[in-house]
Amino acid sequence: MHSGEKVNICIKPAPINHGIKFQRIDLPDRPIISAHFNMVVDTSLATVLGYNGFIISTVEHLMATFAGLSIDNALVELDTYELPIMDGSAAPFTEMIKSAGIVEQSRPKYFFVVKEPIELEDDGKSVALYPEDGFKITCTIDFDHPLVKRQSLCIEVSDKSFESDICRARTFGFIQDIEYLKTYGFARGGSLDNAIVISRNEILNSEGLRYPDEFVRHKILDCIGDFSLLGMPILGHAVLYKSGHSFNHAFLNKFLEQKGAWETQTLL
Repeated sequence: MHSGEKVNICIKPAPINHGIKFQRIDLPDRPIISAHFNMVVDTSLATVLGYNGFIISTVEHLMATFAGLSIDNALVELDTYELPIMDGSAAPFTEMIKSAGIVEQSRPKYFFVVKEPIELEDDGKSVALYPEDGFKITCTIDFDHPLVKRQSLCIEVSDKSFESDICRARTFGFIQDIEYLKTYGFARGGSLDNAIVISRNEILNSEGLRYPDEFVRHKILDCIGDFSLLGMPILGHAVLYKSGHSFNHAFLNKFLEQKGAWETQTLL
C-alpha cells in the first residue's frame, strides 16, 4: 500500500505457545518479531511493528484474519518490510488460510476475561470494554461526508461471523487525502483495486460497495486486528466511537494498566 514494493509472503504452521511472529527473510540473520502491542512503533498510517532496527508494516489485516479465525500460532515470512494490501480487506488472507487448513492444537486456550468496565475517552473519541460472555464489538463512525455519515454496527465476533460479515470489508479513503499522501511518498501502491476511494459526491470504484455499511465494518475489522496484539483473545464487549489504530493502541495500554478489571482464564 505505502511502499509500492512487491512482496512475497509465506504463512507457516507453528507449535503450541509460539504465538504469531513475523520473520524478515531478506535481512541478515532473518530476524523475528512477535506480533505484540509493545512492539508497535507507529500507528499513523498503518500498524507498524519494530524491534532492533527493523520493522514490519501494515500488519492489521493479517492480524485480524488470525484473530477472526481463532489462529494462535503461526510464523509469517516476508521479504520486505510491508505486508501486501491485497484487495484492501482480509478476505484474500481468510480464503488462503482456510484452503490450507487449520489444525486444532491440544492445549487449553487462554483468554482475557473482562470483569469490570475499562474506558478511555479523549478528543471526541472513545473505546471501552465491558463484561460479556463472548467477544462482541459495537462500533460507531461519524464522518462529515454525505456518502459515509454516521454508521453503527454491533457484531458478535466468531469464526463464522468474521468470514461472512467482516473480512470482505475494505479499507477506504478520500481522494483528496490519497493525493496528499502520494505527494509525500506514501500510498504508492494504493489504487481502486485495493481500497474504496471516495470523491466529494461519489464512490469511484466501479463495482460500488460490498456492504451498504462497508465503512463501519472495516473499522470493526481494524479493531479485531488491533486488539489481537494483546496476544490473547478477549471475552468482553468492545464499544468504539470514532476510534482508529492510534486510539485503539492507546486503549490497549489502559487495558493492561487496569489489571483489577480483568483476569486470564483457560478454556478447552
